[in-house]
Amino acid sequence: QVQLMESGGGLVQPGGSLRLSCAASGSIGSINFMGWYRQAPGKQRELVATITSGGVTNYADSVKGRVTISTDNAKNTVYLQLNSLKSEDTAVYYCNAGIRKTVALAFHEYWGQGTQVTVSS
Repeated sequence: QVQLMESGGGLVQPGGSLRLSCAASGSIGSINFMGWYRQAPGKQRELVATITSGGVTNYADSVKGRVTISTDNAKNTVYLQLNSLKSEDTAVYYCNAGIRKTVALAFHEYWGQGTQVTVSS
């Protein structure tokens, strides 16, 4: 069984910063990619940022220049540094990862339970 556990969400004022963490645990053979998505009330879930096992990153246009995704491969953990936060960044942030338990199996996509980020004065 593979689990993704997010942490680091909370309430922050506009212009503030937060660092989200997501640790993968369980039967992990290898990780192909990790990423973050978010879903605001009444809106569809959208991509925030992804990073491949080779370190290639991809960011949504709405967060470029304000957000940095990084990983600690030894800890199977992905981080999302959020800076210059705006009210429109308020959402539940979900961790996402492509993981396979052994090299004989295909990669499977896993999701975390989500962590709330609220940007408000």
